[in-house]
Amino acid sequence: MDTLNNHRDVDTSVEAAAMIAPFSSRLRALVHRTLCDHPAGLTVDEACAITGCARYSLQPRFTELRQVAMIRDTGIRRENASGARAIVWRATVLDRRDSASGVPLTARREDGAQ
Repeated sequence: MDTLNNHRDVDTSVEAAAMIAPFSSRLRALVHRTLCDHPAGLTVDEACAITGCARYSLQPRFTELRQVAMIRDTGIRRENASGARAIVWRATVLDRRDSASGVPLTARREDGAQ
């Protein structure tokens, strides 16, 4: 994953991407592990609250993980801190695990239970 190119072609975004690049791998792993620990999925704000990391550090990691199909949009929306509807993300490895155990995607409850 190329954090250095994960920006909006604005000078401040380019600078921020360069600054976070040395830490992005660890932050992606943290996001992925946190989502794996929460099978029902999490919004970015919820993941930030659990990990104690700032939103500006984690939000781009969600984009990077989505781009390589390590996480997916569950189709569920929850209200975030600003009152807006936010995507609930889920680690795709959990889908593969559930599929291997014979739990159809449509039978999975939002709370992660079967």
